[in-house]
Amino acid sequence: MSETLDLHKYENLSPFEIKDELIKLAQKETRGSAHSYLNAGRGNPNWIATKARSAFFLLGQFALTEAQRHRNEPQVGLAGTPQGPGSYDRLKAYCTAPEGQNAPPGADTLVSAVDFAIQKFGFTPDDFVLELTDSVIGDHYPMPDRCLKHNEVIVHEYLMWAMCAGHRPDVKFDLYAVEGGTAAMCYIFKALKNQRLLNAGDTIALGTPIFTPYLEMPVLEDYGLNVIDVSSEEEDHFQLTDDDLEQLADPKVKALFLVNPGNPSSVAISPEVLARLVEFVKTRRPDLIILTDDVYGTFVPNFQSVMGHLPENTIGVYSYSKYFGCTGWRLGVIAVAENNIFDRMIADAPTETKAVVNARYTPLTPDPSNFKFIDRIVADSRDVALNHTAGLSLPQQVMMTLFSLVELMDEDKSYQAFCRGILEHRFTEMVEGMGIEVAENPLYDRYYGIIDFEFWLRKYVGEEVVGWIKDNVHPLDISFKLAQDHGIVLLNGSGFDAPNWSARVSFANLDDSAYRQIGRAVRAVAIGYVQAYRASKGMPLHG
Repeated sequence: MSETLDLHKYENLSPFEIKDELIKLAQKETRGSAHSYLNAGRGNPNWIATKARSAFFLLGQFALTEAQRHRNEPQVGLAGTPQGPGSYDRLKAYCTAPEGQNAPPGADTLVSAVDFAIQKFGFTPDDFVLELTDSVIGDHYPMPDRCLKHNEVIVHEYLMWAMCAGHRPDVKFDLYAVEGGTAAMCYIFKALKNQRLLNAGDTIALGTPIFTPYLEMPVLEDYGLNVIDVSSEEEDHFQLTDDDLEQLADPKVKALFLVNPGNPSSVAISPEVLARLVEFVKTRRPDLIILTDDVYGTFVPNFQSVMGHLPENTIGVYSYSKYFGCTGWRLGVIAVAENNIFDRMIADAPTETKAVVNARYTPLTPDPSNFKFIDRIVADSRDVALNHTAGLSLPQQVMMTLFSLVELMDEDKSYQAFCRGILEHRFTEMVEGMGIEVAENPLYDRYYGIIDFEFWLRKYVGEEVVGWIKDNVHPLDISFKLAQDHGIVLLNGSGFDAPNWSARVSFANLDDSAYRQIGRAVRAVAIGYVQAYRASKGMPLHG
């Protein structure tokens, strides 16, 4: 049926906009039919982490009692604010069940997390509990604005596991807690522009295929950047080659933006490629700005982030959304090493440029020349004038604290193993439904997958069929045919700068049983193309 649509009109749309049309078509196809409507186009997981949430909601109830100790006007529903002295002992008592009764849900996790943090990080008990209770109530602006004092210490340790378990650097990072990875992207782009580290007409490199906004944002009028692709192909196991790195040797390439593990490839950069990248940057491009978005690193055991290997050059981005099933919470963090090239570039800028840039921050500091890059990101996120109200909301930061602590307490990493098991099972179901064999790859997180029709048809059928498809089938036909004929929504791979005749599937957001059905539908579409090719050549449809 997709042949009846003018697919050319969708060519310039983001895959996340094309998705809306695919959903309409898929729902229409499945209405009253034997097919099930299956939307594997979004990456929102269909599981949640429960322990930290139970602790969070109990903490909120305790915090209300703390506020009511200060002042309580029940007749009008008014209370004071939580107070610090004695709060740790009161929390312990609140979470202790009376004899013969069960403790409230979340009590064990909350007490264990608080005690774990106090012992591991040397926190003063009442100070830490006050940060938790005052923040979960949400009665103050964030202070410090970048990240709460105790939360920053905890999140830093969590990030060293989540992003640098396989290679932990001996450096400290400054953190800015933000409203998810999307906010991090917006803030970083704006700050790099405002510091004149990236200017209109400058060239950046993108490690493609990549999450669509990284393709779309640089070319907006706001930034006007030139983009080159440093492309990792399936033939190279989605790893950067020496030829790819060589593109970065040109000094006009100011920055390299990566998603690691990839989206949609879901493959992490290998230790061998990381070693080559480190050697390349240190010997040939010590001025190269690197942004690494490592949202999916937690799905790869002993994950190694670029920020662990090249901390001075790297801006790290992490979101809690996928691992903990909390996209609605909007929890993310920007990480910049204390010693970094960004502060040095700002300090070494031409006098005229430096004067213009520093003037931007004179309302915030008497010495803007020493205003750190990470703090400039914070200020720019609120257009400087609203810096006094900057920062992630305090209840969100408490949720971030608890997610981090629960994971740090999980010495066996049983939660990680279970999440990975879910994805692995779904991946296997789809592959078996497709009837293909895929080699094991320890760097593949299985959160997404690229179904590259060109690659697989070339492998199983031959180059002549691939050539015919390229000449006769619109790249978007794959996604539209799956929606119209099978009620299945997969995003077009071309929207991620993946191969044109490909589609992205999420293994996170549907029940296990759906993926074998998706695999069979993909196989049916591929067979349909082969049959169309054979018919065009007057060949038997089978054989």
